[in-house]
Amino acid sequence: MTRTSVRFRCQDCGYETTKWLGKCPDCGSWGGLDAPSSASGAGATARPVPLADVDTTGMPRRPTLLPELDRVLAGGLVPGSVTLIGGEPGVGKSTLLLQALGAMAAAGARCLLVCAEESPAQVRMRADRLGVVTPDLLLVAETSLPAIVAHVADVAPDILAVDSIQTVHDPDSPGAPGSVSQVRDAAQRLVRLAKEQNVSTVLVGHVTKDGALAGPRVLEHIVDTVLSFDGDRHHALRMLRAAKHRFGATDELGLMEMTEAGLLPLADPSALFLGDRKPGASGSIVAPVMEGARPLCVEVQSLVNMTTALVPRRVAQAVDTNRLAMLIAVLQRRGQIEMSGRDVYVSVAGGVRVAEPGADLAILLALASAEYDAPIPATTVALGEVGLGGEIRQVAQTPRRLAEALRLGFQRAIVPPSTPDIRGMNLVRVVDVHDALAAARLIGNDEPAPARGPHLVSATPDPFA
Repeated sequence: MTRTSVRFRCQDCGYETTKWLGKCPDCGSWGGLDAPSSASGAGATARPVPLADVDTTGMPRRPTLLPELDRVLAGGLVPGSVTLIGGEPGVGKSTLLLQALGAMAAAGARCLLVCAEESPAQVRMRADRLGVVTPDLLLVAETSLPAIVAHVADVAPDILAVDSIQTVHDPDSPGAPGSVSQVRDAAQRLVRLAKEQNVSTVLVGHVTKDGALAGPRVLEHIVDTVLSFDGDRHHALRMLRAAKHRFGATDELGLMEMTEAGLLPLADPSALFLGDRKPGASGSIVAPVMEGARPLCVEVQSLVNMTTALVPRRVAQAVDTNRLAMLIAVLQRRGQIEMSGRDVYVSVAGGVRVAEPGADLAILLALASAEYDAPIPATTVALGEVGLGGEIRQVAQTPRRLAEALRLGFQRAIVPPSTPDIRGMNLVRVVDVHDALAAARLIGNDEPAPARGPHLVSATPDPFA
């Protein structure tokens, strides 16, 4: 006799086990393993078909008419899809959503905005400022999930937007508004509603201090698209990325500028990042980086200063701190530049966070330039990954990066030895850190790197002298 095994599934992350547990071993949530499901499952409801016979033409897209948003969405919103937009408070999620709804409503789409956090008067004032007041954009202030479902049935919108999912609650579900169970149940009901009525649905979600979407992990699993909207609140730059997208690629980046009139697309972001650059300053160099599939030229700045503290400071803004520590160690060990007894500050101007290894060489040269107090030629860019042995390695999409630098007027590039020729760009191929320092004209070709800059003295006296 075949024995049917009973498995318990976590309602937050989907983890399964054969015995009940109070705490999920995978996501750490409590009380989620209370819904046993049979391993045998229900009967099959669909007939298998050959993969070659699957029709892919029935997925039209509705453009949002915001160029940068459509770029990330691969053309627009798909009917019946659910898109989740996450970001820190005050970054502009509601502004982005209202602009998109206003543009689509002006083009003839019937849009319903459920404002669960703000009053209708607040939304109207923002709409007046953005210039998106149109009759086809309907607004309702509601937090009850059954009432939202009823409004959708009554209005029959083409686009449904809920701002935000954390404030929607179901009176028939346990838990307080914003709890794990409430957010999970509300999201699942809205996803089912979108599929049943073929409504393009957009949900706004909050993020935690770590930058992850607040609420259960199932929230990211059940939606079709997860968009991350971020940017420094003290800068006008806003970046939109797709962390998950079932209808397109996730390597696109949307760049917008926050203004009094709302979010505007950046036609030439590299020119904006380099617009106020000071040529001839030490500790500065331009790095061609890739943000998704988009090449950008950003300025890497560094400042090195003597310190008497036992533990020197290592401050990184828009650069990974661990990678900065590695580059400092490589510069000291392989480049013979003494960095102990120095406070080190590294920043990327403009608010763009650079997390890829293609900027390693630029960061290393900026550190050396700041230590020597010697400027790198203003028309020079640096590109390459730095290994622990001091070698300079190739990075992906080098021709596209250098083409962007050439378009902006840069004429010389310090690159790895395997870089192919780029017409119009003078390539200086370097093998290791010493060659890179010489190519940046910080040391001579035949001389070793000095232990420290000639303008500096040792900050830490020898206790055994």
